[in-house]
Amino acid sequence: MSLPYFAQNGWDAEVVIVNQQHSDLMKDELLKQSIPAGIKIHEVSAFNKKWTAKFGLGSLALRSMWFYKQKVDQLLKTQKYELIYFSTTQFPLCILGAYWKKRFGIPYVIDMQDPWHSDYYQDKPKNQRPAKYWFSYRLNKYLEPLAMKHVDGLISVSAAYLSVLQKRYPRIARIPSAVITFGVLEADFVIAKSNKHQFKELLNPGKVNIVCVGRGGADMQKPVSLVFETLQKGLQEEPGLFNQLHFYFIGTSYAPSGRGLPTILPIATKYQVQDHVTEITDRISFYHTLLSLQQADALFIPGSDDPQYTASKIYPYLLSKKPLLAIFHQDSNAIDVINECSTNTTLIKFSDEDSNSKLSRVLTDWANMSLVPLQLTPQIKKYSAAHLTLRQTELFNRAIHQR
Repeated sequence: MSLPYFAQNGWDAEVVIVNQQHSDLMKDELLKQSIPAGIKIHEVSAFNKKWTAKFGLGSLALRSMWFYKQKVDQLLKTQKYELIYFSTTQFPLCILGAYWKKRFGIPYVIDMQDPWHSDYYQDKPKNQRPAKYWFSYRLNKYLEPLAMKHVDGLISVSAAYLSVLQKRYPRIARIPSAVITFGVLEADFVIAKSNKHQFKELLNPGKVNIVCVGRGGADMQKPVSLVFETLQKGLQEEPGLFNQLHFYFIGTSYAPSGRGLPTILPIATKYQVQDHVTEITDRISFYHTLLSLQQADALFIPGSDDPQYTASKIYPYLLSKKPLLAIFHQDSNAIDVINECSTNTTLIKFSDEDSNSKLSRVLTDWANMSLVPLQLTPQIKKYSAAHLTLRQTELFNRAIHQR
């Protein structure tokens, strides 16, 4: 989303990516339409997962690290670059920043889109922990310091993530850092809509479709349970009305297609509303996500019980201008963003004592087809891709000039 705006802010960007044949993630060929024609894209390979899986190593970061090292070594030997910018959740790759800085004297910046090493799951039962948690926890605990002890700048979607890192590594308080979320290109909505014929239809046009696109998980059990409890009560008291509602939770698992385990549907079954809930564990592409938001009648964003969690992709929800229900931990910074950017979101905090009555009102309205479009404030412009890219490049300038 930043690539179209780097040049106008004085930065020429080149991108190094893994050839998509090595990734289990959903492919999205349409992304190329938003990349300026002059951007150089360098592709690297990765060890075949078929072989590395025999040793328990399926991570794309670990499989591609050697190839990244070789390719970027070659680029840095033959051309002059000012900065290396890591914008990925494949965090183990970031340790290469320290290596390239030592060998070539080039500074690097890391975008912390999620926590890297986290203790969040340490006190959670095994069935609520991610796959291979024992290994990944120890690997992240070892690798994170290698990158953080030499990094020249940090970007994060959450101030809480930066605060944790500053306490863990005091030197980080002395380097440039900024909270910069994912921006939105309004042109992306046009690309999604004009290519809708390429995407599978996910929603039932005969219902009031309420859509949530994004990961599920045990940490979102509270807001999902609140909604399903209210839906259950509505179906018992006014079945003819509440039968109109259908919830879609799309892309709830990070597992390869066909191998994800449902985390939302079991909660729906507990409240006996499973006939009104569809969970699709397989991830969908970026543009399929935008199209699904556009095609929805209303949208739902469930927050995590971890107050540090930020719904970093909240802005596509806002720009879709659909009726929006959001339930967040009372200390989540998402609350401030929603209040700043919209005037009529139904926003519920975990600590609200009247959450059931609020939910009952909004679901009743939606079932009655009272679907008032979301009203945005001028502050939403602060989160455009153009403005956020300006802030990124301002941090880049500080990172290279502080040395």
